[in-house]
Amino acid sequence: MTDHYYTARPTVRSDKRTIEAELRGFRLRFASDSGVFSRDGVDYGSRVLIGMMDIPPDAAVLDVGCGYGPIGLTAARLAPRGHVTMLDVNERAVALSRENAERNGIANVTVETSDLYEAVAGRRFDVILSNPPIRAGKAVVHRILTDAKDHLLPGGSLWIVIQNKQGAPSARAKLEETFGEDAVEEIGKDKGYRIYRAKLV
Repeated sequence: MTDHYYTARPTVRSDKRTIEAELRGFRLRFASDSGVFSRDGVDYGSRVLIGMMDIPPDAAVLDVGCGYGPIGLTAARLAPRGHVTMLDVNERAVALSRENAERNGIANVTVETSDLYEAVAGRRFDVILSNPPIRAGKAVVHRILTDAKDHLLPGGSLWIVIQNKQGAPSARAKLEETFGEDAVEEIGKDKGYRIYRAKLV
């Protein structure tokens, strides 16, 4: 079976490379590898989310499906007095995120191997971020959306990016069903990518 980026232990041969990106004014260098999402560069959807996400400087942040770390590490730079917990089921991605935090001098992060929210059971955050793994299927994506409610502090927000053609309308409907229609807002869109924020009120 071919590995996907949501495979826990990718068997595809390692082929590490270094990529650079400017995200929210920060110049970051990332180690990337085969078997992880968007290995050749920060994907457009993640860039759109990073550009629009609102991260208070002292926030407790959770990045679900962190890959090699562009969303979570940018959030950590935006929250110098806060802390970012980064989760991924892919052990290679987790190792890369840890390496990338170190190579960029970002200390206010914790990276853990986790199947969705498993590693943060009982914990709550000010902000949850996700570029959900569409190829893992709608059931997985919708669990990221619905289970987020149990991991947000009062007034906290879930931010997701999702393409129109890859299920944005059904994702918004699931968010409205979970959080309430008035709590869900489309923050922006760019080239078919939509950014939704769901607030726990």
